[in-house]
Amino acid sequence: MSTINRLFVVNKPPNIGSNRYLSYIKRKYGIKKAGFSGTLDPFAQGVLIVAFGQFTKLFQFLKKAPKTYRATLWLGAESETFDIEKVSRVEMLPAFPTIMIEEIIHSLKGDITYLPPKYCAKKINGQKAYTLARANKEVNLHEITSHISLVKLLHYQHPFITFEITITEGGYIRSMGQIIAEKLGTFGTLSALERLHEGDFIYEGEVALDPLKFLDLEENFYLGDVEDIYLGRKVSIEHFQKQNEGDYFLNLDTMLSVITIADGKVNYRLNGVKLC
Repeated sequence: MSTINRLFVVNKPPNIGSNRYLSYIKRKYGIKKAGFSGTLDPFAQGVLIVAFGQFTKLFQFLKKAPKTYRATLWLGAESETFDIEKVSRVEMLPAFPTIMIEEIIHSLKGDITYLPPKYCAKKINGQKAYTLARANKEVNLHEITSHISLVKLLHYQHPFITFEITITEGGYIRSMGQIIAEKLGTFGTLSALERLHEGDFIYEGEVALDPLKFLDLEENFYLGDVEDIYLGRKVSIEHFQKQNEGDYFLNLDTMLSVITIADGKVNYRLNGVKLC
């Protein structure tokens, strides 16, 4: 696979922003055009999907969910960011029964509706929420619903609760920490957060990945003159093996295209991405 077009996973260390770490990766590989998917908070570490060259166009089509995290909740620590960036006070709390913590953590499984943390990247009138929060401006966020398919207590060493959670894309683990603390009748903040998986993406030493194996699309086959696709010509639905409405990818050996079939017509969503 070309070093210009490349898809791989890096292991972002804690205490560095995702953009800053991408700059390091670009220097490491001598690449100018690069991007990442799924911003990690500066204090968090773990899986970050990176692409070079034309593969940066593929992020919207990749299977990146659900996501699995390992988090540690520090009971008795208070922070407006819900992490250790802005800890304002720490109180010594009595320990809780482990069975109580297990029951509360297990109760999160399923659909859960909650408010995102105000220090997040969601946009409000064109501005990111954390930008408004850092400027001490009002932050009004709407509730969101996430689905948690797996959640379990890993260990409890008071005042630290470490748990693992698998959640749909767009979920906020800092908010999950707040919910756990509130159900315990107290307060806390995340002291550590690691992303273990994004869909099938895991960290394996920055090895180059075949993007065709990670597309969240069904493959289709063009039965006409393949030059039509290479040249981006208008194509007819009758020339495709699958004609049901939806998005599909076309593997032309050296080139990848993404099409949409709707209302009996075929449109390109992406065309001419070189695979080698």
